[in-house]
Amino acid sequence: MRFGIFYEHQLPRPWAEDDEYRLMQNALEQVELADKLGIEYVWEVEHHFLEEYSHSSAPEVFLAAASQRTKNIRLGHGIIQTSPLYNHPARTAERVATLDLVSGGRVEFGSGESATTGEMGGFNVDPFLKREQWREGLEVAVRCLTETPFGGVDGKWVKMPPRNVVPKPFQRPHPPLWVACSRRDTIMLAAELGLGSLTFAFIDPEEARGWTEAHEKRLAKCTPIGELVNTDVACVTPMMVHRDEREAIRRGLEGGNFFGYSLAFYAAFGNHVPGTTDLWKDFQSKRRERGFDSEVAITERQELGAKVAQGETTALRGAVGTPEQLRGYLRRFEAAGVDQLIFVLQAGKNRHEHIMEAIELFGREILPEFKDRDQKQRDEKAARLAPVVDAALARKVRNAPRMPADYNVPAVMKEMMKAVGGDALLEKIAEESAVGGDSFRNLAPREVPPSE
Repeated sequence: MRFGIFYEHQLPRPWAEDDEYRLMQNALEQVELADKLGIEYVWEVEHHFLEEYSHSSAPEVFLAAASQRTKNIRLGHGIIQTSPLYNHPARTAERVATLDLVSGGRVEFGSGESATTGEMGGFNVDPFLKREQWREGLEVAVRCLTETPFGGVDGKWVKMPPRNVVPKPFQRPHPPLWVACSRRDTIMLAAELGLGSLTFAFIDPEEARGWTEAHEKRLAKCTPIGELVNTDVACVTPMMVHRDEREAIRRGLEGGNFFGYSLAFYAAFGNHVPGTTDLWKDFQSKRRERGFDSEVAITERQELGAKVAQGETTALRGAVGTPEQLRGYLRRFEAAGVDQLIFVLQAGKNRHEHIMEAIELFGREILPEFKDRDQKQRDEKAARLAPVVDAALARKVRNAPRMPADYNVPAVMKEMMKAVGGDALLEKIAEESAVGGDSFRNLAPREVPPSE
């Protein structure tokens, strides 16, 4: 099993003038340390307008900055919102490919739909149509990454003529593909399309086993959306580690519960007033009734789980505890067949220095054990699923339109002059420009025949 760290760039109120600057700089320091210690992935979300919960609206910029401060860590888009109303597929492909080039081939391309009215409404995305928009946007983006030239598309949500989308990614045919999953049905969809599953849900390892087994079984019906099949399943968990359990809880439990509360606020029960709602204050007053009571008493030396309960109150717990507790918890995910466990450290008002200390302790004392077993386990899984993957790729239908033999893209001036019968003048300009003539430079707007 491999490990990653995850960023929403949370920033609870109240805000000082330079808070967003410090938030980004601290995160880059954390990623740099994680890379040095051998943590394999960093994942960055794309969200819009979700104050306090996520100030990460341009993940490609943050990941590009991280790429220049690291050497080995994989740079995960977790996720790009691929509905064309958020991101045109050609622009998605251009950004993914460019990041892959500047990082030396370290990009992971995760995609998703979004689940908040703040984002969907802001970009005029119909909640009932978002899945088909996600899929069409992803399909076209993958084609833009792999076709030379891209043959064009006349879809329901994307219409684009043939163009050669450049640059192409460093990883060929394209970076690994993932999709965000929060329920079992989306895990099944991921497997059917040959996508890795980013299970952004806080679940126990025993529940994760059912998801990994179902994902692997459903791969038998896979028809890949890309040119590769990603068989991996990743899970997320809050994390904070310290040698003293109560100190780990003090440092990390409230932040992890704010993460869960603020997500539920935007996706399920909240009424947000842009620029006004104080989500941190709302969390403090209502977390108990919403099941995120981080004041729940924790018995020392207990076995870790996704949640803890006392009476009628609950709270997220996850990987918050001592190194010994984390080892046991992580081994359970490993035994459940989870390929990657992603840590939510930057959450709520968790402090930068505490996050750095947790990364350091995990990297030096816990990670080596799992690294020792990882390659053997990955090789065994790859060998087991090789026939399934080969069969899936053989089923892939490649029916993208080809560029017509006589297709060309005329220069804009040529198109304009042709439309108004100025072909002769244009030919004169072309001839003189080849020998340094002045016709093009001296052509004033008034000399161009007006368009009818």
